[in-house]
Amino acid sequence: MSAEEEIFEYEEVATDQQDEPAPSTIDPSIEPSKGTYASIHAAGFRDFLLKPLLMQSITDSGFEHPSDVQQKCIPQAMIGNDILCQAKSGMGKTAVFVLSTLQQLDTDHPIEDVKVVVLCHTRELATQISNEFERFSKHFPNVHTCAFFGGIPIAQDIQRIKDIKPCIVVGTPGRMLELVQKKHLNLSKVGHFILDECDKMLEKADMRQDVQMIFVNTPVQKQVMMFSATLPAEIRPTARNFMKDPMEIFVDDESKLTLHGLQQHFVKLEEREKNKKLIDLLDLLEFNQVVIFVKSCPRADELNRLLSEYGFPSIAIHSRLPQPERSKRYQEFKDFKHRILVATDVFGRGIDIERVNIVFNYDMPDNSDSYLHRVGRAGRFGTKGLAITFASTTEDMEVLNRVQARFEVSITPLPDEIAVDSYMSA
Repeated sequence: MSAEEEIFEYEEVATDQQDEPAPSTIDPSIEPSKGTYASIHAAGFRDFLLKPLLMQSITDSGFEHPSDVQQKCIPQAMIGNDILCQAKSGMGKTAVFVLSTLQQLDTDHPIEDVKVVVLCHTRELATQISNEFERFSKHFPNVHTCAFFGGIPIAQDIQRIKDIKPCIVVGTPGRMLELVQKKHLNLSKVGHFILDECDKMLEKADMRQDVQMIFVNTPVQKQVMMFSATLPAEIRPTARNFMKDPMEIFVDDESKLTLHGLQQHFVKLEEREKNKKLIDLLDLLEFNQVVIFVKSCPRADELNRLLSEYGFPSIAIHSRLPQPERSKRYQEFKDFKHRILVATDVFGRGIDIERVNIVFNYDMPDNSDSYLHRVGRAGRFGTKGLAITFASTTEDMEVLNRVQARFEVSITPLPDEIAVDSYMSA
């Protein structure tokens, strides 16, 4: 298999991180109850006194109990406070800004202007967030949402703006900025500005500059909310520069960032042994859906080809795919038409596929942040999951040791047998 270098695309670049104390952190630890749906409380969503039609959408989706991060953030977000929030993957951060912005919009009357801007770093995440807004606003006929990102002709986006007249826009910074600069997207009436996976949005100068240029095209008076599972110390001051006296939630005890229901193991092996070991494990393990992470686009295609030849229902997603094909494959995996996904780190953050219960690191990620986001695709919302990492070099083992030290988690050698009920929820 070729190990060519990845084409540079800022949505796939990983980062390292450190930590620092926040000057005005409120409630610094978010600790879900073990083995439960994101820490079930006696209080439910009804206690937030949401609009009846919004509450109906929540009920329709089968949600009853907010997670810890939702308990802490939604009441503050609903009254317009700025929010800077770090919480572990799979704990419902998206619902915080979706529900709180829908609660604040005047949904009883036609909304002619863009009121909500959400920026994120990948096209798949933009689509997912847009879908969440549509799901929870289904009883609000005056609320329209559009997602904008590169890879498709901008003329299509311009036409959708004219036809749909969205009040909520979700997108990647490059395409959103292009629409703003060409005067197709008017942000002069925006009341809510949101960054999801904000550390990824702010760490690199090119994406940060795009975010800033979009930001200055919005009114001075607005609510700003930012979310991520990882919020390095050096990013926090940058985030605060966008905000006014934000409510801050940080997980300064990084051992609390790991998912309680997730088993984590590693396999020490040679590079040439990876394919056979992966195929043996896929034959041995029971799974709903699996995500296999590799380090480059060529390796994703090649591994997907190999798995398909062996009869596994796999599909590959990476940044070199044309956008229509990339979107099609993402939707097919989400719709359970494929049970195995081979992906680069374009799929490593924010994407929520509820059936995924096993993650493989076929190639070791570059750093502990990327590891945390990758394995967070399994074991979401307090469910069980399994993460297996292949380590073939001394450098791989060094990354694994850094992960264990930073997050105070034990990543043990893969045992010969794993009880199915330890990684498959009933």
